Amino acid sequence: MSAIIRKIVTVVEETQMEMGRQVSPPTRRAAAIAVIENPFAGKYVEDLSPLIAIGEELGELLSKRAVAALGIDGAKAQSYGKAAAVGENGELEHAAAILHPKMGAPVRKVLSKGAALIPSSKKRSGPGTTLDIPLGHKDAAFVRSHFDGMEVQINDAPRANEIMVAVAVTDSGRPLPRVGGLTVAEVKGEDGLR
Repeated sequence: MSAIIRKIVTVVEETQMEMGRQVSPPTRRAAAIAVIENPFAGKYVEDLSPLIAIGEELGELLSKRAVAALGIDGAKAQSYGKAAAVGENGELEHAAAILHPKMGAPVRKVLSKGAALIPSSKKRSGPGTTLDIPLGHKDAAFVRSHFDGMEVQINDAPRANEIMVAVAVTDSGRPLPRVGGLTVAEVKGEDGLR
C-alpha cells in the first residue's frame, strides 16, 4: 500500500423501524473510511498519478472492509458510493485523483459487477467534518428506491495534511421505498441505467 494510513473506521447502519413501521428485512449499509496522509498538502503538483494509484488501492481495501462489515458476499451488495474530504492544506483535485480515474474498477471487482457510475462527492474541510456519501444502485441508475446517502464522521479527521476517503455499500435500498420507478427485479444491468 502506497498510502500512509493513520486510521481506518468502519460503520454499519441498520434501520429496523421507520415512521413507526417495521422494516423487514432491515436495511443495512456500511462505510469504510481511511484517513491518509496527503503527499501533496500545501503545494501544487502537476502529476497526481501517486494519488490515482492510492485510489485504486483504497478502492479494493475499503470495499472489502465495507462488504465484510455487512457480512455478505460482494455480489449481494445492491448500492454503492464513494466520497473524500481533503484537509485545509489540500485541494479538491487531490480528492478527484483518488476517487475518479482508478478507484471504481477494484470496487466493482469486489462487488462482482457494477454497471452504473459510482456516485461520489468531495470537499475541503477540517477535523470532525461530516462526509455525505451518495448512494445509487450498482447496476442500474434508474432504480429510485436506491437513491440514498450515508453520512459518516470521524472526530479528528481530516487534519490539515490529510485526506479522508470513504466507500459505502448497502444490501438494500431505502427503508419503505414507495416513489415508483424501476424496481430491483426489473434491472437488466447492461448499460448502467436500467
